[in-house]
This record gives sequence, C-alpha cells and structure tokens, in this order.
Amino acid sequence: MTQIESAHGAGGRVMQRLLEGVIIPSFGRKKIGTIGLEEMDDGATIQTEDIDLLVCTDAHTIHPVFFPGGDLGTLAACGTINDLAVMGAKPLAMTNTVIVEEGFEIAELKKVLTSLNEIIEPLGVAMIAGDTKVMPKGTLDGLIMSTTGIGICYLDEPITDGGAKAGDDVIITGPIGDHGTALLAHREGLKFKTDLVSDVAPLWSPIKECLDVGGVHAMKDPTRGGTAVALNEIASKSGLEMEIDENLIPVRKAVNSLCEILGLNPLHMSCEGTALMAVDPSSTKGILAALGRAPQTRDAKVIGKLREGKTRVVMKTAVGGRKIIQVPYGEPIPRVC
Repeated sequence: MTQIESAHGAGGRVMQRLLEGVIIPSFGRKKIGTIGLEEMDDGATIQTEDIDLLVCTDAHTIHPVFFPGGDLGTLAACGTINDLAVMGAKPLAMTNTVIVEEGFEIAELKKVLTSLNEIIEPLGVAMIAGDTKVMPKGTLDGLIMSTTGIGICYLDEPITDGGAKAGDDVIITGPIGDHGTALLAHREGLKFKTDLVSDVAPLWSPIKECLDVGGVHAMKDPTRGGTAVALNEIASKSGLEMEIDENLIPVRKAVNSLCEILGLNPLHMSCEGTALMAVDPSSTKGILAALGRAPQTRDAKVIGKLREGKTRVVMKTAVGGRKIIQVPYGEPIPRVC
C-alpha cells in the first residue's frame, strides 16, 4: 500500500503495520517513564520525583455524532477515562480539542459538551485546557474531538496489557459488541428494528474496586478491532497462550442476530464500556463481586484461562471444537469511535 486507507485506522493488522512501520520509527525519544510509545499500550507514564502520572490521548471521529446510548461527548469522555482506568490510573484531568465544520448547529455542540461534562464531573475530573478550530463547510464531516487524559497511578505500579501470568483467569466485564453493532444498526440505510444501544460508559469506579481487591495483572478495553484484538494483545504481549470458551462469552441476542445477518463476528465489533482483565484466580471471586455492584459491569464473567504455550488465542467453540482467534484485518465498519 502506498496510500492511507480506512483500514489503517481500524485497530487491526493493517493499523499495526502502519504504527510499527511508519509512525513509531519516525520518533527518536519515545518514553520518559516505564511505558512509552513503543509499548503501544492505552497510554504512557511520566515519572517525576514524587509521583507517577499516566497520560493517554485519543481522537474521536464517530459518525453519526448522536447515536443510540450516547453521542460524541459521551464517547470522548468514556474513551479517555477508560484508557486511563485499564492502566490502573485514577483520572484527574482532561484536555479537549474541538474541530467543527462551518454550519454545525451551536445547540448540538452544546449538547455534546454537556454530555462530556456529565461523565467527567461526577468522577472529579477537570477539563483544564483545550483548543477550538472551525473548518470551512465541506472540508469536515460535522464535528470531531481529540482528548488527552491525565491520571495518577492508583497502585504502586501501572497495569499494562502485557502483565498477565500463566494460570490467570480471563474476565470480560460485560457483553461484547454492543457499541459497534448498535452504531451499525442506526446508520442511514439500515432498517433493523432493535432496542440495542451502545455500551458506552465510564469504568473507573468498578475498576478501582477491583484494584482494591488485588490480583489484577493485565487489562485492556476492546474498542477498535473489538474483543479479538484485545484478547490477542494481552496474550501476545504477555507471551502466553489464552484459551476462551465461546459458550461463556456474553453476547446479546440482538448483537448475534445482526452479526449473523451481515456476516460479521461479534468478536470484531467494538465496545466502549467493557474491559478485559487477566486476574489471579485467588482474586476472581472478589473481583466478580466488585464488578457485580456496578450497573455497567454487573454481567461480568470468566471466559477463559491463560497458560504457558504458543503465543495465541484459542477458542473452544460451541460445538466442541477449537479455533485460533486472529487479529482482524480492520474494523468491520469505519468511524465507530
């Protein structure tokens, strides 16, 4: 490929090749803490004499701006909070760059910003800086945002997506694929009737309770590329084999039905309020209890196990066979986050 395609931003194999072959090699100094650009985690650490800060950054280009269960502001807030949360960071502050197309309704912009604030204010997160740009009509599709999150390490060390250990249980905090499938069903030209809504939600509060229980070794939120990408990142970065059970993976009936009709895989559909965890089995019961106390994670389940072996993800299928779960080529639908 000599030009950028939509798949380059979709979280799959093509995006990984772009990051590893073009973007990351473009920079010399790539970290000022233990986690930096080359680790390709959800954020990075900034080490000072007194405190370890975690920083994440993300751009939000979802279409349409308003979707079942939320809007661009909800997504920007939750995406930023959750990137910090899965690294074990208490969120403290955010910055927000707003790039808006000429002609966009001010009332709709206010709705989006109100939605963002409704997520971060109850968590004590401050919006400390930002920038606003206006693009001429026709040069931008409505509205996009780019946020940076700043957090403080809740425990002595951050949680990485490569910290899993052999023997760990694999926990998913809720049903998979809700966000991507709800967005797909809502888009113009698709006439499916469903009450399915995005799972978009902030995860810091239930994750904090899990960290208090202890035994959390790795976490990842399955956004672009879906659960398949997140599972593979934990397995590959930890150097372990992961086996999951298809019968144990929570998938809503509406998600399964829409994916079957369209020839899609729920494992490839994005989530925006769900996390994967690799946890010490001695902590599993307490962590499931902690997750069960929060509405956004009350359907958490153990779906598999990590062990020594080939670095891969193997799924025991519903019919009793086994298959390798690979990283998808790209996101099945563009602009989901």
